[in-house]
Amino acid sequence: MMMAVSFERYGRLYYLDPGDARPTVGDRVLVPTDAGPEVAECVWAPQWVSEDVEGLPVCAGIATEADIARDERNRRRRAEARAVVKRLLRERRLPLKVVGIDYADHTFLVYFTATRRVDFRGVPRELSRRLDARVELRQVGARDEARLQGGIGSCGRDLCCATFLTGFEPVSLRMAKDQDLPVNPMRISGACGRLMCCLKFEHPLYAEFRADAPRAGAEVSTPEGDGVVVGHDPPADRVVVRLNDGGRRCACDRASVCGPRRAYDHAERERARDENGAQ
Repeated sequence: MMMAVSFERYGRLYYLDPGDARPTVGDRVLVPTDAGPEVAECVWAPQWVSEDVEGLPVCAGIATEADIARDERNRRRRAEARAVVKRLLRERRLPLKVVGIDYADHTFLVYFTATRRVDFRGVPRELSRRLDARVELRQVGARDEARLQGGIGSCGRDLCCATFLTGFEPVSLRMAKDQDLPVNPMRISGACGRLMCCLKFEHPLYAEFRADAPRAGAEVSTPEGDGVVVGHDPPADRVVVRLNDGGRRCACDRASVCGPRRAYDHAERERARDENGAQ
């Protein structure tokens, strides 16, 4: 069984083995972390899945009132720390942008971005004095900034990095070209200003499609007649064909115009016919 939780509303999803717990959507549960169990909201109730889910962290149970109260105190501490950090950065005129703050085990982790090298010696010590806790500053890149802050992509959905992606993989312009996308930075860049992550995890679909789909200009036979391939629609697994009879265009399944697949289907029909005749 598997369930999904989120530490922030509409934030990144984390998948767990429910163990003995059976929470419903909206319940607060305990998630094991390096700093101890943390409170998160169940956004996907436990259910059986067909995929192999071995190795998932096991839910530590339903959060108690004491756990929820501790989580609320930590949230207030993070909000107070953000205000203190920003105030100190303004006082020292440091061009740092705070993108996230974690608080656990009496330690604040302050994530920031900077457009250039900045000398912030003495800042952690001063923050530790003002916050009465240990403080660590960690610089992150543009993609991590988008993941921490969240947002809406050009597709109109929540950012992939802030919801389900567990890591960042290299993305190249070749992937955009293979998907027939315009090599225009404004069109293929995400909220972080880098190439969109979806170019990477959608690329295998396009590669598989192009491996056996007829190329543009190839003459094919479709259920509606013979024609010439004039376009592809990989997400729908279809090929656009201009028919010889009248020049009308039609969209056909790749399998219906793919030579090897059609030959295989024909052989299967012949085999079935022979078996029926033998009977």
